[in-house]
Amino acid sequence: MKVSDGRRGGAAGFGRGAGGPFGPVNPVRAFSPVGGPVGPVRDPVNLAAMHYLVVDDEKRLADLVVRFLTESGHTAEGHYDGPSGLAAARDPRVDAVLLDVMLPGTDGVEVCRTLRGEGIDVPVILLTARGAISERVAGLDAGADDYVVKPFAMEELLARLRAISRRRPDGSGRLQVGDLVLDPEQQRAWRGDTELDLSRREFDVLRVLMENAGRVVTRLQLLDEVWDGETDLRSNAIDVHVSKVRAKADRAFGRTTITTLRGRGYRLETAP
Repeated sequence: MKVSDGRRGGAAGFGRGAGGPFGPVNPVRAFSPVGGPVGPVRDPVNLAAMHYLVVDDEKRLADLVVRFLTESGHTAEGHYDGPSGLAAARDPRVDAVLLDVMLPGTDGVEVCRTLRGEGIDVPVILLTARGAISERVAGLDAGADDYVVKPFAMEELLARLRAISRRRPDGSGRLQVGDLVLDPEQQRAWRGDTELDLSRREFDVLRVLMENAGRVVTRLQLLDEVWDGETDLRSNAIDVHVSKVRAKADRAFGRTTITTLRGRGYRLETAP
């Protein structure tokens, strides 16, 4: 299911949109793949109930997303302007915020910047218009964790919420992606119950991959964050260390979560 808003290409819709040949969307029936009445639909991947905040001035769109998240077994609430969204996001019971950039009162970028300035580290996903690169850059610089471009598929939105939940540090400061856990303070890492024997550089490579779980990490990024520019991009040191991390954290457990994207870099996959 894809949705957009009235500001940027039509009201929230199904298929080709609310104004298209499929006719207006019935938000009660839109979640059923066969068009029948909707029953409770649990999130098929992450069954732990989360509480999400949806902030968008298009009330129909916000309510549609809230309904989808609720049907997926979570709880969610909608807000329709920046000030009320900011106040609601301060609630420690909120697990993640879906935040539109163009909001009345206070725009989404400023809401995110204010949260980070107050030390509130709740995960934030921006909802932006297609082609609005400057909005996305400003939001990420303000502390947002990810963004979704409208129109978007509900299933993708839910997957991104799962991804940021997996890669956020817990209260102890640890990073966790699936059963892979890393403690930056203690410089220790585990796959399940097994502690990994990593060198300092291998640990730092794994840390960068986990901090960017689900995203491509370029060789230049690893060079800057792990080697602090001390080695050359033409050197095979980066490949060697990634290979060692893959052997210890993946192959030793029959996993293939650390992938190489030829010509682009590496990625730690977030799928379970």
